[in-house]
Amino acid sequence: MFTDITLKITPTLIKNAQGSEVKLLTNNGHIGTHFDVMDKEFPLEYVERPAVVFDVSQVGEREIEASDIDLSKVQADMFVAFYSGFIEAHEYGTQGYFSGHPHLAVALIEELLERKISIIGVDFAGVRRGKEHTPMDQRCADQGVFMIENLCNLKAILGDTPSVFFTANTYPLNYTEMSGLPCRVVARL
Repeated sequence: MFTDITLKITPTLIKNAQGSEVKLLTNNGHIGTHFDVMDKEFPLEYVERPAVVFDVSQVGEREIEASDIDLSKVQADMFVAFYSGFIEAHEYGTQGYFSGHPHLAVALIEELLERKISIIGVDFAGVRRGKEHTPMDQRCADQGVFMIENLCNLKAILGDTPSVFFTANTYPLNYTEMSGLPCRVVARL
């Protein structure tokens, strides 16, 4: 079974995003579901990764911490996704979407880096908010770990379980010299 976990790009979505504080970014590869590759090249072996998605929708207003997931399920080279439900509850492209989203605790991100995963995927605008967003993306990219932001349909994979293994197939556009790469991500169960 295949599930598309990519945000559909519509003219309205583009207009909303370009009207927000991230206008420059939306014109440079950071629209909809995209990789933050920073100054790196997308590794072709990352097009298919073993993956796990964790349901963190009950976390609430605080940071998502390592204790909120079962880290024993995280192995090297994995695509690790987080379902918060934020993208379904808040309209993509609005100011609130970009500034009020959940975020991962720095300690959790560091734990994922230590486990040498490949990709962190989230159904919100970034693993950290505000001024911490870009430096954390760069830190991860420097270690070969890339962010995919604005995933959707993760609940369709999870069902009523706290986590599910799947295969993530990710296909970014072949842009160069850009910090973001729009991509399509398909989950295979």
